[in-house]
Amino acid sequence: MEDSQSFIHPSRASAIRSAILRFPRKNPVLCVAFVLAVVTAFLVPPDGGYRSYFDLKTLSCLFCVLAVVCALKNIRFFSRLARKTVVLTGNLRAATVALVCITFVGSMLIANDMALLTFLPLGYFVLSSTGTERYMAPVFILQNIAANLGGMLTPFGNPQNLYLYSYFSIPDREFFAIMFPPFLLAIALILACCFFLPRLRIELREPEEDRLPAARTALYLILFALSIVMVFRVIPYWIGLIVIPAVLLFADRRALAQVDYPLLLTFVCFFIFAGNLSRLESVQRMLGDLLGKNPLVVSALSCQIISNVPSAILLSRFTSDYRNLLRGVNIGGTGTLIASLASLITFREYTRHQPTRKGFYIGLFSLFNFAFLAILLVFCSVIG
Repeated sequence: MEDSQSFIHPSRASAIRSAILRFPRKNPVLCVAFVLAVVTAFLVPPDGGYRSYFDLKTLSCLFCVLAVVCALKNIRFFSRLARKTVVLTGNLRAATVALVCITFVGSMLIANDMALLTFLPLGYFVLSSTGTERYMAPVFILQNIAANLGGMLTPFGNPQNLYLYSYFSIPDREFFAIMFPPFLLAIALILACCFFLPRLRIELREPEEDRLPAARTALYLILFALSIVMVFRVIPYWIGLIVIPAVLLFADRRALAQVDYPLLLTFVCFFIFAGNLSRLESVQRMLGDLLGKNPLVVSALSCQIISNVPSAILLSRFTSDYRNLLRGVNIGGTGTLIASLASLITFREYTRHQPTRKGFYIGLFSLFNFAFLAILLVFCSVIG
């Protein structure tokens, strides 16, 4: 008689199959990056040169920031503060402005995709609890644009910023000077769009008294500050890489498990893809010529096809004009749905609540995003 324990239980096998089938839908960018890495590995077989592809500082800083943000999210630090802010508003327009501003600031501190994962549910709470779900598409789209463009101001706000900041060793003041003008324009445009929403009176209940755990909050904020000084090169990145995981291992090991490892693996795959392409003479000539003509437009348009993170990694190998490249891959996060991973997160969240209105959402999303892309491209071209 065969040992029944040598077989996987049917229900467990079904769960494994389901997880495997869901993985490409949940991580499309990673799957594409993996395929591109494998294909280019046939063109440039693995050798000692592969070691130079990887930016360990970028990967380490990104891991530490994501881990601390997960710990803060587990105590509902961001959602508690945000909800208390939103309930102070008295109408739909004011609530939307609050949601957009919270998402905008959140993306500067906790990265654009994490800001959306945290604050889109808050947007749904506001709309569903006040009977204004019909405005979900414009509210979600404005939150999405706020997340993509709000993160442009800080090195850790968008993953591509962290990479370019490290790769080119951009001085702190210069980084902020480059991104501050389009950042201000983005704020003005987003707030102007909010005023197209009606001033419908809404009432939101005060959240029940639910205090943050003081000790854990203080500890996680200290770790967050450590991750920030690590990004800004105040301390060597390996110090944060040792201290932050060690502390979280005891304080909240669940946060370490919740880190967006697919995002880290996406970076690894694109490092291989970009590194291999940079060693092909035909690609060097083609991208070098294109970027020599207009790196701002080329990088922004590249995002529309292969998304902003891979565009930053790939194009950084072919130009030294990090000023226009940095602006291009940030404003290029607007436009198509695949221009930014954050946009795919918003689309997935919207269709979860409104599965029959995908076409309406994509149409309105394209209208808003391409308008933002065009205005910001013209603006950045003029200011130089």
